[in-house]
Amino acid sequence: MDVGKPIENAVDMRVNIAGVEWKNPVTTASGTFGSGEEFSEFVDLNRLGAVTTKGVANIPWAGNPTPRIAETYGGMMNAIGLQNPGIDLFCERDIPLLRQYDTKIIVNVCGKSEEDYCEVVERLAGEDVDMLEINISCPNVKEGGIAFGQDPKAAEHITKAVKKYAGQPVIMKLSPNVTSIPEMAKAVEAGGADAVSLINTLTGMKIDVHRRRFVLANKTGGVSGPAIHPIAVRMVYEAAHAVKLPIIGMGGIASAEDAVEMILAGADAVSVGTVNFHNPAVTEEIVEGIAAYMRTYGFARVADMVGIV
Repeated sequence: MDVGKPIENAVDMRVNIAGVEWKNPVTTASGTFGSGEEFSEFVDLNRLGAVTTKGVANIPWAGNPTPRIAETYGGMMNAIGLQNPGIDLFCERDIPLLRQYDTKIIVNVCGKSEEDYCEVVERLAGEDVDMLEINISCPNVKEGGIAFGQDPKAAEHITKAVKKYAGQPVIMKLSPNVTSIPEMAKAVEAGGADAVSLINTLTGMKIDVHRRRFVLANKTGGVSGPAIHPIAVRMVYEAAHAVKLPIIGMGGIASAEDAVEMILAGADAVSVGTVNFHNPAVTEEIVEGIAAYMRTYGFARVADMVGIV
């Protein structure tokens, strides 16, 4: 290998996710990387397969009251409430910023009703972005607040709805807070999803025993980080055996070894989240680490590793 060339050039790192070719299988988890620009001084975004943006809604969301972040054993909890500037500012400001880099753009979409999701997806259909990731862990306000991603029928319905307006491949992001992840994966596949990503955060709670009150103003929050990684690997494995869709695996990935584990379990690509807060350069390190693993064990292509365990 020539000195100075990126390490992944020695092997074929390309992956195809629903017809979109990424230069390597590493993206960022929504909500942990902003829209990429704030991490650009730590990471060469051109080295990433894709950048997944923070969730965007049809109108600006203020998010939940503070405190809304807490540390836990092996990770963190958040109850940010999907604070975002809304689709208009996102299209005006964030897409042009990301388009400066040679990476795929995945826009995470959130909403409180079917109409909310469809409005954002329709607006993005004409924008220069590559894929959409639909966060169905949002509460459906018209159905008593249960998340779209906790009811198979609702998940299938919202998938069909957004697909009618989508101009890009649709990734449905699955919630782990369900009885059966294969059932949810099959539901969004039946709805026409082009790919799935999993897992979103697990619902948790933390109490300050000295003050005798909840640590988060919201009482509960989403648990992420290395502590949830074994659960995520199991769910990716189950989903990979339930559907024929491409899978983006996430949940507690903190190293190249964690990423390879996800791929061996059945993920076609991986998404790196919470560890970005601890090590802003970690995504680039994981890209290099996957390439080193492939050379060590004689894998010519990423696809040769997917789901082989």
